[in-house]
Order: sequence, then structure tokens, then C-alpha cells
Amino acid sequence: MKIVVCIKQVPDTKGGVKFNPDGTLDRGAMLTIMNPDDKAGLEAALRLKEQYGAEVTVLTMGLPKADEVLREAMAMGADKGILVTDRVLGGADTWATSTTIAGAIRNLEYDLIITGRQAIDGDTAQVGPQISEHLNIPVISYAQEIKIDGDYVVVQRQYEDRYHELKAKMPCLVTALSELNEPRYMTPGGIFDAYDKEVTVWGRADLKDVDDSDLGLKGSPTKIAKASDKVKKGAGEKVVPDTPEDAVAYITGKLKEKHVI
Repeated sequence: MKIVVCIKQVPDTKGGVKFNPDGTLDRGAMLTIMNPDDKAGLEAALRLKEQYGAEVTVLTMGLPKADEVLREAMAMGADKGILVTDRVLGGADTWATSTTIAGAIRNLEYDLIITGRQAIDGDTAQVGPQISEHLNIPVISYAQEIKIDGDYVVVQRQYEDRYHELKAKMPCLVTALSELNEPRYMTPGGIFDAYDKEVTVWGRADLKDVDDSDLGLKGSPTKIAKASDKVKKGAGEKVVPDTPEDAVAYITGKLKEKHVI
């Protein structure tokens, strides 16, 4: 069985967020981590590898520094890493991103594709399902458990107070929740091996069956009107009422003033 895991290097918001003049993230200037949902998807793939002898390929689209997240994945146990990077791919929205990733995956043999439910930098939850549409394969999202039954993948799909058990014939795409599992740590031996391995680097010319009009910032139908870091809140208004009744009257008056009540 061959599994492709799509992972993303996302900003570590503890280090602050920076933007380009066009409103896109300045990814080269920020601290980064592996997207949590993607990491859970990778762990699920590694457990399937241990159980069924699968080959796990991790694929990411990003700046050259995204090589780091691929090597982290290989240090955890992934077999191969592919970095899709090209200046013409920069500034992509979900449509352009999914088009690019699908174009790369068309070069690979796969039975199962696993992506994270969503990335913490965009929170759209769109890229995984869009990849499945581009590749014309079934998708099961919000996976809280993944099992294999012959040629089928069996997934518990999470809802607020229950789950649905869905079964789809492979090839299939599954989007994973961060609650799916507890990802393993890299091992010292795995780290050494990962940095000895060669990461395959693909550019625009390596994408299969995609149009230039669907790539990068120019091919993105979503346009950013404005973007900013978190706005710091002021201290607010401080009031010291004489009695509890005065406090209640003051709060009630403010709520009425703002049309909350």
C-alpha cells in the first residue's frame, strides 16, 4: 500500500505574524512548525505503515525552507519527501494550492492520501477536499479513526456528539483531525537518517495537467482585502461602584446601550 501525506509548514504564532504588502503572509520571516492536523495525519499513516507495510511519502508546497518540515516527517518514520517550490506558486489561495498539490500527486502511485483537516494559518478546511475533486477520488473528512479493510478505508467521521462510520474504496483521500492520535517524537537515529536522505524538489515544470492560469497569486480567485496581526486591546473602562446594586445597574445600562439586551 502506498500512502501520500500532505503536510504544511505553518507560522508558529508564538513568534509573531508578519505580512507582505499584498496581504499574504511573509513566511520567510516567521518561525514555523508542522501543521498540527497534518502531523496527526502523518502519525496515522505511520501506524498504517507498521500494521500493513505501507510506503509513506510526505509532500509539501512552500518555500525552500519547507525542506525542514519534510525532514522532520522523515525523522518520524516517513520514507520519502517531496518539496514543491517555485516562485510562480507564491501567494496561492486554497484553489491554487489544491491545484498545485494535485498536479504533483498525479506523478505518484497512491492508494490513500491523508491531509490535515485544516491549517492553522488559514483555517479554511478546503484544500483536502479540493485535492480529491481535482483527482476525482472520494473524500472522507474529519477522521477521528482510520482503518483498512482490504481495498477499502474505514473511517470514523467526527460530529459534535457522535460519529459516522464511513467506508470508501481506495484510492481515497481522508482529512485528519488533530484529535486523531498523539504523534510520536523524532528519534535520534531517525534525525540522522532524515538528514542523509535526499528530498525530491519539483517546480512548475513537474506539475501534471495544470494550467498556469490556476497557479499562484494570479491564479487565486480569493483576494485579500486587508490582513493584520492581533489587535491589542486597551485597558477598558474601570468602574468602582459603591454597592452591588449600583454594579448591576451600571452593567445593565451598558448592555442596553450596546443593544445586547
